[in-house]
Amino acid sequence: FNVSFFQVKSEGPKLVPFFKATCVYFVLWLPTSSPSWFSALIKCLPIFCLWVFLLAHGINFLVSHRSASRILAGLIFSAVGDAFLIWQEQGYFIHGLLMFAITHILYSSAFGMKPLDLKAGLLMGLVCSSCYAFLYSYLSGPFTYLVAVYIALIGFMGWRAVAGMQLCNDLWTWTKLSACIGAMLFMVSDLTIALNEFCFPVPYSRFIIMATYYAAQMLIALSAVESRDEEDFRKRS
Repeated sequence: FNVSFFQVKSEGPKLVPFFKATCVYFVLWLPTSSPSWFSALIKCLPIFCLWVFLLAHGINFLVSHRSASRILAGLIFSAVGDAFLIWQEQGYFIHGLLMFAITHILYSSAFGMKPLDLKAGLLMGLVCSSCYAFLYSYLSGPFTYLVAVYIALIGFMGWRAVAGMQLCNDLWTWTKLSACIGAMLFMVSDLTIALNEFCFPVPYSRFIIMATYYAAQMLIALSAVESRDEEDFRKRS
């Protein structure tokens, strides 16, 4: 509990720029019908703030903690993907899909393969298979297999985040819970995109997609700083 309290207290102020940038995005609410570099900047700004959030912990920390550096790399690819999706109507949807696929690979690598937790993997596999089975009849052309690969990648990322939490063994930490919730929110965001893009118009889709997406990225970024916070807490105790 003390470590968790210290994490919240020490990391919260560093996220203020992220919250401000997110508010700017929702306040301006630039129309998607007229994509521009300005709208791309506004959309990517919260993710840029998460770059700064991780870089504020020091280059040495990022170099010595591979999970943190991989999450930073994932955030970089996410920003590129966000920019591509600004121009998705101009044919850049697949480019954005590719960038986020790389992001999920990096996040999966950051979360690691221990503990394995095959039960969580089986459950995630069933959820992802059900989602793809629903989407399948709406897909055509290259999206038939591209969406399948993407769902597999984000499902794998979600599995590694859930497995790392170790809730049943009472070994979970605040930041592992953060990674787990973040991964689930990312899946909700992407599922909403898929439904809205391929199946039917989802009411308030843009708000749902972006609110869950920004929250997911923030929580995953927070999960990267656990090692440093625990070390600092022990030094101060």
